[in-house]
Amino acid sequence: MANTRKILTLSVPLVIFFSVCYFLFKGLYSDPRKLDSALIGQSVPQFTLQDIYDPQKQYDSSIFKGQKMLLNVWATWCPTCYAEHKFLNKLAGQGIYIVGMNYKDNRTKAIKWLTDLKDPYQISLFDENGMLGLDLGVYGAPETYLIDSKGIIQYRHVGDLNEKNWSETVLPIFNEME
Repeated sequence: MANTRKILTLSVPLVIFFSVCYFLFKGLYSDPRKLDSALIGQSVPQFTLQDIYDPQKQYDSSIFKGQKMLLNVWATWCPTCYAEHKFLNKLAGQGIYIVGMNYKDNRTKAIKWLTDLKDPYQISLFDENGMLGLDLGVYGAPETYLIDSKGIIQYRHVGDLNEKNWSETVLPIFNEME
């Protein structure tokens, strides 16, 4: 009885130690840019947001129905968004339909950004307080969602879109969508 108690007393900390080591080791090899979304396979959440250029113009989730598209979450305070912007203009030039969502930003700065760098977005939403971003599970900018013609989120890409991840990962998914 005393030996059993001594073995249990020594083995419990050892089991806890190896469990912690396992999770830490596993974390070393995980991709922090691969953040699954709970919304994959679900409709874009209901919302009403202003157009970035015209506060009187309102949009709702119906804009995500009718054709497949990208929803790009961006902000002027985001240096990675700046790096990504040129590639988004290239995609728009190739006929990819992109909706932009300016996230937790200043409207005046955002309009200047789009004027100076060229606007790749067919629709530009202004999510000043980040509520749609919160509903989408946005961790930060940039993030891009692939949305099919029925308004269903098919994929979430965290970080900038560039030639490499577009051609290797995102484009094949985009091409498979209806």
